[in-house]
Amino acid sequence: MALTVTAINAAKSKDKPYKLTDGLGLYLLVKETGGRLWRMNYSFLGKQKTLSFGSYPEVSLAKAREKRTAAREALADGQDPAEVRKAKVREAKAKSEETFKAIADEWLARLEIEGRAPKTLQKMRWLLDLAYPLIGNRPIADLTAPELLEALRTIELRGRYETANRLRSTFGTIFRYAIVTGRAQRDVAVDLRGALITPKPQHRAAILEPKALGGLLRAVDAHDGQPTVRIALKMLPHMFPRPGELRMAEWKEFDFEAAVWTIPAAKTKMRRPHKVPLTQQVLDMLAELEPITGGGKYLFPSVRSADRPITDNTLNAALRRLGFGKDEVTAHGFRATASTLLNEMGKWHPDAIERQLAHVESNDVRRAYARGTHWDERVRMMRHWSNYLDGLQVGGKVLKANFRREQIAGSMSD
Repeated sequence: MALTVTAINAAKSKDKPYKLTDGLGLYLLVKETGGRLWRMNYSFLGKQKTLSFGSYPEVSLAKAREKRTAAREALADGQDPAEVRKAKVREAKAKSEETFKAIADEWLARLEIEGRAPKTLQKMRWLLDLAYPLIGNRPIADLTAPELLEALRTIELRGRYETANRLRSTFGTIFRYAIVTGRAQRDVAVDLRGALITPKPQHRAAILEPKALGGLLRAVDAHDGQPTVRIALKMLPHMFPRPGELRMAEWKEFDFEAAVWTIPAAKTKMRRPHKVPLTQQVLDMLAELEPITGGGKYLFPSVRSADRPITDNTLNAALRRLGFGKDEVTAHGFRATASTLLNEMGKWHPDAIERQLAHVESNDVRRAYARGTHWDERVRMMRHWSNYLDGLQVGGKVLKANFRREQIAGSMSD
């Protein structure tokens, strides 16, 4: 006979535990202490087993019957209800541990093992720290696009549109990592495309007019500050590396016989070794620098410690002291200067210029075929470029009519 709530409530404890049967294996075990526990007996693969469904009244009669039905459905599917329950417990535990922050930390750890620059990792951690207060403890598999958007909106409200867009992109990368490692089903960050304010692109200031560039070169040559900083500023336009690569440059990276500076992969943005041809002008600058810092590790050590290079801001600060505002020129801007003027010359293959800038082709198919470094052309191009800068510095006349010919009055030979 099926149980009723009235019968359950009227059940009194006895000297020994006893059962109140509901049918189909379900019963209420009344303990001598008065406790009432739901149990279900069943048989699986010839073995008698018992499931526990909790205590009454926390688990009602109706709820206990629902649990019995679910267990019988598992049996009908050839599954052991006890194992099904254990699997659900493991899944729930895993989900509670596989939070967005846990997956993000795991992803960052992999990047560190792969050799990403400490500064890059620091920026990524800073970016993710902005999102953790809202979604860090949420299971990544349960996160929705509106939740991600709420986190991003808090950043947008501060006017930091570029930061919000970068964080959205980072969300996508972490979700894709979670998918391939079996912790998420889809990248919900994809649904946020177009949902954020698009920031206006901010280009680093650069001088693109030859006459103005000549004035800058003369100002740099007359710089009366630290000799090492003056030489660094002189080298930047001739080699146009990323400023961080120059300030971190070590003497051991330079082969003076071959006239090549090899920047290790760990120091480059694209994590690929990059070779820079050294022109005679650059070799002369290095010869001037060698008596000052040649006995140490770095070409441009900090004034406070020879074990550290100059800081990120040193070169830009020197440009400000020379009277050039941040809206006129930056240390990084010399790359845009070289790229613009070299392309305008029409003398050099665009790929040679891109290789010298250490840019990586964004098209996967094209990148697979564009493996040549255009080295010989780059050597000629850099020699021509240094001669061109020398002509601008001494105030030579710029012949704009035909960039394929000599452009500076005086010696401009390759």
